[in-house]
Amino acid sequence: MKNIPEFPEISPVTIEMRPVLHPLFQALSPEISELSFANLYLFRNVHNYAATSLEGGLLAITGNDFGTPFFMLPFGLPGDALLKRLFQSFGQMKAAAAEQARELQGRGYEISEDRDNFDYLYSREELSKLSGRKFHRKKNLVNAFVGKYRFEGRPLLAEYMDDALFVNEEWKKGSRVPGDYEAAKEALQNMDSLQLCGGIYYVEGKPAAFTLGEELNPSTFVIHFEKGVGDYKGLLQFVNQSFAAILPDKYALINREQDLGDEGLRQAKESYKPVGFVRKFRARMPG
Repeated sequence: MKNIPEFPEISPVTIEMRPVLHPLFQALSPEISELSFANLYLFRNVHNYAATSLEGGLLAITGNDFGTPFFMLPFGLPGDALLKRLFQSFGQMKAAAAEQARELQGRGYEISEDRDNFDYLYSREELSKLSGRKFHRKKNLVNAFVGKYRFEGRPLLAEYMDDALFVNEEWKKGSRVPGDYEAAKEALQNMDSLQLCGGIYYVEGKPAAFTLGEELNPSTFVIHFEKGVGDYKGLLQFVNQSFAAILPDKYALINREQDLGDEGLRQAKESYKPVGFVRKFRARMPG
């Protein structure tokens, strides 16, 4: 497969792999947020993503988190002998969907839920309207923002890129940890080639927030980045609602990715009342 070596050789994920990987992920119509070329490419340095081709036209994505190697099989499981070699080489499999986890369990592998990496799913319609008692606090914050500040939202086009990069830089200055700053910067700089889209928001004439994502599957839009700066009460709640309101109706769901086990992030994501989760599993060899 072009630009992707055969196992056991691996090659770091590069932009040159996009013509091969992007159509495969699109055809997969994934629910799992990791399974898009943009996500793999933008977080390739964080997770040390690499790719290798397998028998039967399959592919494996490998990685390493804090010294712990892993692999993912987004396009299906290979035969028993090759699957065993992958486990022997990388130790564990990540991002297995429920059906794949059942198949792995049937082959004798140990399965465990990966709750920290569950994707949060929301109703686009609910987020766009914030109706009812369960969204009362969110709607109040949006109303407070709208009533207090002069604001404007625009599609995140190339002409506004410098303003979005400014927001990302200001966010970095105010953050205790680097977080996804580098990935967000690269996403903004490569929006067109990665087919990302988003919005940018100005408050009192100054760039204050942006949101950026992509179509994950025909009914789901995934938000990869959402950042706001400045002491504007209700800003991010407004951004969340207003962007959901302008997404096409075909997107019944918005995937806002995982909480990574961060308690504060978990509480924030749960406060928006998810309608479900994309459950993910890890697999290991028995014993």
